[in-house]
Amino acid sequence: MLHFNITFRPDGKNVSIHEGATLLEAAGQAGIILNTTCGGKGTCRKCTVEIQPQGKKVQACQYHIDSDLTVMVPSSSRFFEQKILSQGLEPAKKILPDIYKKYVRLNKDSSDNILGLAVDIGTTTVVAKLIDMRLGQCLATETALNPQMQYGDDVVSRISYAQTKEKLTQLQKIIIDCVNELVAKLCSRASIDPRSIYEASIVGNTTMNHILLKLPITQLGQAPYTAYNLEPKDTAPSELGLEINPKGNTHITANIAGFVGADTTAVALAVDVSSAERMTLIIDIGTNGELVLGTKDKLYAASCAAGPALEGARIAHGSRATDGAIEAVVVNGNDIDVDVIGNCPARSICGSGLIDALAVLLNLGIVDQTGRFVEQEKLQAKLPEKILSRIIEQNGQPAFCITDIKEAKVILTQGDIRHIQLAKAAIRAGTKLLQKKIGIEDNDIEQILLAGAFGNYIRRESA
Repeated sequence: MLHFNITFRPDGKNVSIHEGATLLEAAGQAGIILNTTCGGKGTCRKCTVEIQPQGKKVQACQYHIDSDLTVMVPSSSRFFEQKILSQGLEPAKKILPDIYKKYVRLNKDSSDNILGLAVDIGTTTVVAKLIDMRLGQCLATETALNPQMQYGDDVVSRISYAQTKEKLTQLQKIIIDCVNELVAKLCSRASIDPRSIYEASIVGNTTMNHILLKLPITQLGQAPYTAYNLEPKDTAPSELGLEINPKGNTHITANIAGFVGADTTAVALAVDVSSAERMTLIIDIGTNGELVLGTKDKLYAASCAAGPALEGARIAHGSRATDGAIEAVVVNGNDIDVDVIGNCPARSICGSGLIDALAVLLNLGIVDQTGRFVEQEKLQAKLPEKILSRIIEQNGQPAFCITDIKEAKVILTQGDIRHIQLAKAAIRAGTKLLQKKIGIEDNDIEQILLAGAFGNYIRRESA
């Protein structure tokens, strides 16, 4: 099979790749992660690159290589480092050091350094914590983007990719390598040997769980979306390729259903919802949204497709929480102000910014209760001139310019608003179905808990 040399600019990275491979595959091999919100199907057009010297623009996921190439990758097509939530409220906890005592008995010479590893494998991000198993204290935290992103940024794309045993094994190795890199960083920060880690507890959504264990996942992408296994699993670290003490154990937490995974189990445990006296609704808004409703007497869970719009997919200038993304929008006198991640020029808007922006438009009367832009003539006497000048037309539909008109425009279109409404409707529908199952109304819900990064950064008044 013929191989060709591909050079990526401005990075200057070179790779050799076989004939027929896509530029997306070549970029991944070079360590360059491109925006592929559609999972490489060619529909989002966010992985556009330029073939040099002609300057021909092509979609990296659709362009098949048949010669040596030099490729320019613009910043707009790159998947930039995401703002990852690594800290949260520490719940009151009572330590039951049974596992610690087990390893003390097995390793009497190591009783001062028996540590645990807690890992959350998300579709987008991975967070690992090093835990003192005697005291329950977190000694260090490390985070990373999930490197499986190059094969699609949602679980459906990963399921679609891992249809063969070889590709499933590939995805599993990629995530284990990522976890091992985080382990190495944790151990370096804490100045300990990885063999001091005896117990690892790992959670993730059902798809991430199946990939980690190399379980069949085709059925997760087909109705009725049945999991191959929901049960918890304990396994030797070497069986997964995890580089901790080989005498230790890896605990994979139980899933709940095909699209309600072990991460939801972990959320429920973290807030101790099984002891809740008050009717509690837990919402974890991610690429896949999960809901838990109930009290200590009865609990129900559901999932909903809430994430794509709120994480920037299908939004004209949407993105995840990366440098250059608008994360907050507020009214400031006769105009609006924005906060941008990384204190750099704005080039996109992420989920918390989208919620803020839509709340501002609603409060100013620029959009009505149905989400439709109000005719501009009706707003002339009601709004300051600066805000009025931000109402523009884009591709034949009304839009609102969030950034300074003179700068690179980040806008919110009528179509964007409809996508945000669909995401909100998905969460609302899931909540109403759970209420119906339990037999309660809105005013019977006594507390709402928002989980995850989106829940942490969203402003309640905007929501």
